Amino acid sequence: MAEGFKHFKKQEKETLERFIELNSLWILDINLEDYLSEGAEQKVYLKDGKHVIKLNDSIYYNSWIDYFNNLLLNNFFFPDTAYNLLGFFKNEDIIYAVVEQPFVKATEPTDLEVVKKFMLVNGFLNTKNNDYYNPDLGIILEDLHDENVLTENGILQFIDTVFYIKDNFYEN
Repeated sequence: MAEGFKHFKKQEKETLERFIELNSLWILDINLEDYLSEGAEQKVYLKDGKHVIKLNDSIYYNSWIDYFNNLLLNNFFFPDTAYNLLGFFKNEDIIYAVVEQPFVKATEPTDLEVVKKFMLVNGFLNTKNNDYYNPDLGIILEDLHDENVLTENGILQFIDTVFYIKDNFYEN
């Protein structure tokens, strides 16, 4: 099964590269000196005082389609921290999606119990730790710890979401 997955990812990468080339979607002018931080899935750069640029290689996802679905779901559920897909960047043979997102400055620590209550009111059940599931929609939302959900002036800001959709998502 792992071999089939690697083969799929390789084919998908080749197809994505052709698409990027045909549509002139390469971003060539990222200032890597404006580095802020990174997590397992993305590198974050300061763009200006109002936005950050994130490079994501879709490592958390089975496919780029899953990653793009994540962007769409984030933008639907959390429009204040919506992603804008700018294009793609390639470094050391790794393709990264380049997204822009509003810069959020935490003004107070995030209370994870408040996050849990917010998620419950919106139909998401806490499955374990900082992971949630909406059984009505077939959506999983993971990794909502206090570095991915910031509190700015008393308002929760979801800056680093990891959405997955269940197989039955399109049936709902």
